This record gives sequence, structure tokens and C-alpha cells, in this order.
Amino acid sequence: MGVTRRIIFPTVRLILWAVIAAALVKIAFAGADVSTVDTSLQPTGAVVEPTVEVSTATVTNAVTVQASVTADPSVVVRATLAGTVSKLLAADGAVVAAGAPVLEIRQETPQDPVVRTDPTTGEQTTTERRPKVTVETVKAPVAGTLTLPTLKDQVVSVGDEVGKVAPGTLSVTGTLTPDQQYRLVGAPTQGAVTLTGGPAPFECTGLRVGAAPTTETQQVAEGTTSASGTVTCAIPAGITAFPGLGATIEITNGTAADAVVVPVTAVQGTVQAGNVWVVSADGSNEKRAVALGLTDGKNVQVTEGLAAGDTVLEFIPVPGGTGKQVDCSVDYDPTVCGG
Repeated sequence: MGVTRRIIFPTVRLILWAVIAAALVKIAFAGADVSTVDTSLQPTGAVVEPTVEVSTATVTNAVTVQASVTADPSVVVRATLAGTVSKLLAADGAVVAAGAPVLEIRQETPQDPVVRTDPTTGEQTTTERRPKVTVETVKAPVAGTLTLPTLKDQVVSVGDEVGKVAPGTLSVTGTLTPDQQYRLVGAPTQGAVTLTGGPAPFECTGLRVGAAPTTETQQVAEGTTSASGTVTCAIPAGITAFPGLGATIEITNGTAADAVVVPVTAVQGTVQAGNVWVVSADGSNEKRAVALGLTDGKNVQVTEGLAAGDTVLEFIPVPGGTGKQVDCSVDYDPTVCGG
């Protein structure tokens, strides 16, 4: 054991230190081998733009609008003659029928006197004439409850407000997004209304599409957008409803059977005219103008420019050939999607 400690272990340590010293000398003068093998991946695929085949289907342009029940506004009763109120023919707060007399207006127009000359003496005689009297009866424009603040002997001018009639009827009114307003061009005069917590869906009449107030906005799924229009539909008599009640209006504005259709994502534009990118046999594509018809929000009818069996790009290509695709139904870009 003494020989091992005194001779063998010190010898082994000397050998190890000699090996380490030799390795350090080699690295110092020759440098370490840091060469590596390139194992990076090489691209083997290619970007292929998705396409879709033009097909035929039935397209129903049905628009559902979120709305609420509102009381129809009072209708103003206006003076139809300049003069003095001579009679009140209805009482304030009375229930009147359409065309019922409300008040009378009396107008007196002075007339020139009559001058006569005696042919013998030449003497002139002047005779005053009574004023010309015109009486006009103002009538209620609609049936309802009359508000009549006008007093007897009050002087009025043509067009002055002399009263109001509250019809006591209700309507369903909702705001439209630009997309909905385009889809309701030439809309019918009726729609199907569902009242929140109310009776079964019913048909409303007198449907009107108009401009929205400039300050009105509407919340939509992915943000806030200014309302571009309103839709109003009259609730028929016999339907129980209350102002402020929530409702939906479903309006069907046309159906096309066996129509040539493509996804809305494939078309630049959504109304009347648009562009698609037709794919040829060699894989290239070209822009083509098409005429558009009805849309259900997913597919759009192509009335001119395409035939069933044609192949088009599923998404509108971005100008510049970057390979980026745009789904105009989700990410609207006016420079790409157009109207």
C-alpha cells in the first residue's frame, strides 16, 4: 500500500497533467475544430392559393334586423288659412276620427268701395263694401287623441301648428348597417316580426326603409359602426305590444333558384357589379368583371360573367402579389374589397 501511494498515484497524476498540457498547446497553436455540418431545412413546398368551383344553388336574400317597439309620433294639425280662429269644433283631449273638424278659421279681406258718378250733375257717390269673408275648416289628419292648445280669436298664419293628434298606434323600428341597407334596396312593404317574450311571429305592414339620424349608432358583432339607415314597420291592430319592447324584423327581399353562385369571399364588391379572379387550366388567374344579384351573406349570385364549373380564387388577392389573401366578409379593406 505504501508503494502505491508513493510511486503509482504520483506517476498517474504526472501523466494526466502531461496530456492536458499537450492538448492546451495544440489548441493554442492550431485552433479548435469548430466546423459544423449544415443541417438547416430546405424548402420543398410551394404556396398554393385556394380555389373554388362555381356552382348553382338557391339564394334567398333574407335580412334580420334588431329593433324595438316605438309609439308612432303625433301628427301636427296645421292652419290652412291666415286669419282668426272663429270656432273650436273639438275639445282638447278628445278622440277624433281622421277628417273630423277641429276648428274654423275666419279671414276677412277688405274690398274697395264702389264709386258712382251722377251723369246729370257729375256728383260722385262712394259706397263702402263689407269685407270678403272666407271660412276654412281645419280637419284632423289622422284618427287619435287630439291636443288642442289653440284659443278662440287667436290669429294664425298658413302652416302654423294649431294642434296635434296622437294616433295611439305602434311600430317596430330598427337601424341598418351599410351592408343591410344595400341588401334591402327595393325591399317589400311587409316583414315578419318577433316580439321579445310576446306572441307568435306576425306580419307587419307599411315597411319603410329610410335614412338614419346622423347621431345614431349601432353596436355590431366586432365593434361599433354608424348606422346608415332605419327600417320601420307598423304593428297591426289586435297585436298587444308596448313601447320599448325588443323585437326582430325578418325581411325577405327576393329568392333566386338554380342561380350561379360563388362565396362572397371570392368577389370584390357585393352589390350590382364586382370582380372575380378566374383560374385557367395552366394555374394562372385573371381578373374578370361580373354582374351580381342576390346574396344571403355567404354566397352571392353572379348573373353575368361566370358559368357553373368555372374555377375562381376563393379569396381576393392583395395587389402587389405578396401572397396575402383577404376575406372581405371578415377583414374589410376598401383598397381591395371595393364597395
